[in-house]
Amino acid sequence: MNSPPPNNLDSIKPTIPKPPQGALKPPKAVFDGIYAFAPNRETLGGTAYLIVEKFGNVLIDCPPWHEVNQEFINSCGGVRWLIITHRGAIAKVDLIQKALSCDVSIQEQEAYLLPGLNVVSFQKEQFLHEDLKVIWTPGHSPGSACLYYRHRGFSGAQPKGGILFTGRHLLPNSNGELAIIRNSKTFHWLRQINSVHLLLKEFNSEVLSYICPGGNIGFLRGQLSIDRAYERLLELDLATKS
Repeated sequence: MNSPPPNNLDSIKPTIPKPPQGALKPPKAVFDGIYAFAPNRETLGGTAYLIVEKFGNVLIDCPPWHEVNQEFINSCGGVRWLIITHRGAIAKVDLIQKALSCDVSIQEQEAYLLPGLNVVSFQKEQFLHEDLKVIWTPGHSPGSACLYYRHRGFSGAQPKGGILFTGRHLLPNSNGELAIIRNSKTFHWLRQINSVHLLLKEFNSEVLSYICPGGNIGFLRGQLSIDRAYERLLELDLATKS
């Protein structure tokens, strides 16, 4: 695995490059050290995120790949890992990896979609750091996965709460409510429901505070995350509807 680029959160104050006239939207700050990119048309409006961390920056899914986003990422210290949460989030991965010299993590059932690239695949889970864990949550796609990040900044030195980046496994619906959504592209509905049960067993309200979905961000009406994350998981309708 590549060594992380030099990165000191205390000294880095990312400057968002000015986009061309009316054409490109720069990333927005979700929390301290976490940024959301504008929806990517190549991934059907998917939202990618950047985590800026001392142990190595993390890019979650593929943002629109152009000079503005590349310069922004470089201004934050580059990227150590690119995490792909599902096959629909793949776009220009080869160009991103070449530009950033990062490792690409994807669940093993979808790794074949990235031939010729330096890919680190996993089966059920993958620890990239003690505060960073990728979890296989099949259903939306065979290799759908969520990334859990324990954000220590929420409570100082003592970790409390955390963020779950859900890709398209869990999304806001048209009312802005967290939902498990079944559509024509759903790979396996029952497995998707079982994956929610897995998350309920994995976490609790003390360690899971926010959800950052990988799509439907417009339904959040200006918000870039969903609070009360674990409580909202408990409120989901998990009837099979087979």
